[in-house]
Amino acid sequence: MTANPPPDMPPAIPAATLVIFREQRPGPPELLFVERAASMAFAGGALVFPGGRIDPGDHDLAARLLHDPAVDRDVAARIAAIRETIEEVGLAIGLTPLPTAPDLRILRDALGSGRSLADAIDMAGTAIDPMALEYFARWRPAHAHARIFDTRFYLVRLPAEMPDPVVDGTENSRLLWATAQQILDDADAGRAQIIFPTRRNLERLARFADFDAAVADARRHPVRTVTPWSETHEGEAYLCIPDDLGYPVTRERLSSAVRG
Repeated sequence: MTANPPPDMPPAIPAATLVIFREQRPGPPELLFVERAASMAFAGGALVFPGGRIDPGDHDLAARLLHDPAVDRDVAARIAAIRETIEEVGLAIGLTPLPTAPDLRILRDALGSGRSLADAIDMAGTAIDPMALEYFARWRPAHAHARIFDTRFYLVRLPAEMPDPVVDGTENSRLLWATAQQILDDADAGRAQIIFPTRRNLERLARFADFDAAVADARRHPVRTVTPWSETHEGEAYLCIPDDLGYPVTRERLSSAVRG
């Protein structure tokens, strides 16, 4: 399976998410997860990476950075991943210089009150570096759902001087550090819930011994949008993805797939 059939695509909400690596020796890297509040319409109760929709202010800041109104959508997505991570877990990833603890509180409070990221970083005396993130994957489901997200996934290594993350307590109920394999094991044992794209990405991420290995793999597989499709094998329906994008598992029984 190298290409998915072009489905009748429903509208999608542009979004971005950040896979944060905390390396430890010995052992595989830990990743930061947030648990979506059970009341959320999308992926309620599931473990996901920090992230969310791309806002108009993200496009405005991207245009300001590039001095070009016809800004590449990828830059706005990178900015959204950085902004959402600040809002959801209080980590100033992709900012230079790193804000002090008081400035980080100012920055997060400003975003929480509805200020744009451009205004917030000006207030905190820092600047944004969208290219600090490594583009890893893009997923755009096509199944019938009230909300379909076209999501770009980025990788980043946690800077050593970062404070501990703190969950926002609104969209997300808790956060945790865990290896990719730990979350897969917890999901298989019924201790955690993960949706189909998260599971496939975790299976891919679980193969990497460190951040550099993940980056090398990302660069070996140019990003192409993943839109899962259904196929029948031996009388049973499966949810499938392409087999040339670096994913070790490319199909799952439709009856067991959690689709958000």
